[in-house]
Amino acid sequence: MSSTRAVPGRVGRICSRTSCRRKASATLSYVYADSVAILGPLATFAEPHSYDLCELHTDRLTVPNGWSVIRQEFDPQSAEPSESDLKAIADAVRESAVVTENAPSVTSHSAPASGRRGHLRAVPSSS
Repeated sequence: MSSTRAVPGRVGRICSRTSCRRKASATLSYVYADSVAILGPLATFAEPHSYDLCELHTDRLTVPNGWSVIRQEFDPQSAEPSESDLKAIADAVRESAVVTENAPSVTSHSAPASGRRGHLRAVPSSS
């Protein structure tokens, strides 16, 4: 079971191991059908069937005989958005603004605008 306990003075999740109060740095999950344990970077959200582990318990991880461990390495530099990622986001925002400016106005017989284009809205049936 994943831990969402908070430790005073610390930000983030702590290790799921009993009586360990260290900051979690990795997430462990199991694929029981394949007898595989997967150890990767700390998940964005605490999942019900995964375990958050600190560095000490990550290094000491053992699995039952016949099981294998997949260790996914995590590069903190790759988690940061690159310059091209930021440019792509800025271009998408600019393009969205142009589409909104050029959009036809809503006529009185259509459904009321929700303030957000492209989203679903309820339209009364004509029958």
